[in-house]
Amino acid sequence: MSDPVSSIRNLGPAFEQACTRAGIHSAQQLRDLGPDAAYARLLQAGTKPHFIGYYVLVMGLQGRPWNDCKGEEKKALRQRFDTLKAQVRATPQSQMISDLDAVGVRVTQDDLKQL
Repeated sequence: MSDPVSSIRNLGPAFEQACTRAGIHSAQQLRDLGPDAAYARLLQAGTKPHFIGYYVLVMGLQGRPWNDCKGEEKKALRQRFDTLKAQVRATPQSQMISDLDAVGVRVTQDDLKQL
């Protein structure tokens, strides 16, 4: 059995659940993907972009404390994060969501539930 994602330093149960939604089921799979490809998958699966979450992932995969990221390194990671965020869009859960998004209306599947 593979080690769970939460066995990686800094990554807890909530991050592990987000990885599961993105099809990342083990710590080794996450390591193999690397931080940028893994974070892109999280974004595609609907995880909201959050810079701290991104650099916590990067630091964790390097075996470093999450708050070890400072100065120029943090600025460089911010640029990588901003690039990822600009390039990756969440995959729509339905054609209706995709069509609404195309005309500038942002909704989620929960917004479309019947009342």
